[in-house]
Amino acid sequence: MGRAFEFRKGRKMKRWSAMAKAFTRIGKDIVMAVKEGGPNPEANSRLRAVIQNSKAANMPKENVERAIKKAIDKDTANYKEVLFEGYAPHGIAILVETATDNNNRTVANVRSYFNKCNGTMGTQGSVEFMFDHTCNFRIPKGEIDPEELELELIDFGAEEVFEDEDGILIYAPFGSFGTIQKELENRKLEILSSGFERIPQITKKLSEAEMADVEKLIEKMEEDDDVMNVYHTMEE
Repeated sequence: MGRAFEFRKGRKMKRWSAMAKAFTRIGKDIVMAVKEGGPNPEANSRLRAVIQNSKAANMPKENVERAIKKAIDKDTANYKEVLFEGYAPHGIAILVETATDNNNRTVANVRSYFNKCNGTMGTQGSVEFMFDHTCNFRIPKGEIDPEELELELIDFGAEEVFEDEDGILIYAPFGSFGTIQKELENRKLEILSSGFERIPQITKKLSEAEMADVEKLIEKMEEDDDVMNVYHTMEE
């Protein structure tokens, strides 16, 4: 198995457990998708993907409809996606994806988390190159052979296809998202969820005490409503 498989296995052990946080993230994704491509999921592939994710997270349908209505309202501010980079203690690179309607607030908050946890906030490009920006799709197992599917999807950008207890996962470079989404839909394969992740190219093993130092910073970041995802180079 490749790095995507190991990465997914490591992250599955923790996080994404806070349901309220998941709903907040999806709500923001809906606003950004509607502002970008309109409220009709049939004509807006990004919104279509977010609605699939809302179902996977068991987000009530009325929450989704409310978020779409809110996004149509001209008075609703759009969110700007901003990436922050830096280092946690013990030389661990950190990437923080945010979606914010107040960049000054978010910059100040993220900097304060780095400072309070003995980390350092870096400049643009200082650690981003240490991560591969990927897209992923989850489809039901059904009668599909993951190895055969991988061979068929290579021409559309797929790099890794594997099975876990929740279905089949397809990983590809970030730029292949639209191509693979279209191909899966053309094949009438149900997309259970999809998204983007940044997979570290190299990870660093730490002692338990050192891991606790890094986790403290990660947890602080993840508690912030503007923070969508935190990625790091610590071996999990």
